[in-house]
Amino acid sequence: MENKTFYYARVSSDSQNLARQIDLFKQMGANDRDIFCDKKSGKDFDREQYLLLRNGILREGDTLIIKELDRLGRNKEEIKKELEYFRSKKIMVRILDLPTTMMEIPEGQYWIWEMVNSVLIEVLGTIAEQERIKVKRRQQEGLACMPLNKDGKKYSAKTGRTVGRPTVTYPKDWDLFYGQYKNGELSAKECMEKLSLKKTSFYKLIRQYKQN
Repeated sequence: MENKTFYYARVSSDSQNLARQIDLFKQMGANDRDIFCDKKSGKDFDREQYLLLRNGILREGDTLIIKELDRLGRNKEEIKKELEYFRSKKIMVRILDLPTTMMEIPEGQYWIWEMVNSVLIEVLGTIAEQERIKVKRRQQEGLACMPLNKDGKKYSAKTGRTVGRPTVTYPKDWDLFYGQYKNGELSAKECMEKLSLKKTSFYKLIRQYKQN
């Protein structure tokens, strides 16, 4: 079966225009039937045309062309997983803005493409990890600068909202049903049901109750 080339274009919303990407593909000789387009955010890969192309059209030996890496997606870790998937299926992904992915591979020298794709995947993985570290550090720095309210909880000076998990309060009739649970008249499950509490909240309140 002859290997084929397909093209994928994406913008984030209906108000944005796909024309530039499509025109570029047509200049490369693409037919309309081989161009797949989505108007949807790149935060994940839940996109109709992309999934049709990925799961129903592309075959081993085919090539997928996109204009820029962020047209494929914006989450670096998820992009890395997608590229690993394409590599495992022996599908070439060529990115017009990354010249190394556009080089011609001599027949029978697929290992060269494997090497290029592996480097790209590793770079993306490193970028994704650095972004996670950066975001976490900024969150920690932001928390450290927050003032404390009268209960000793950090809160946003802008919104007044406290950060972290909300405090679990004792429900009505706590003393009654907890006393029955403690005396063996109710099981833990029965007590939770009567108090309308989840397991984690129930045992958290027990710990607080004992401490007080």
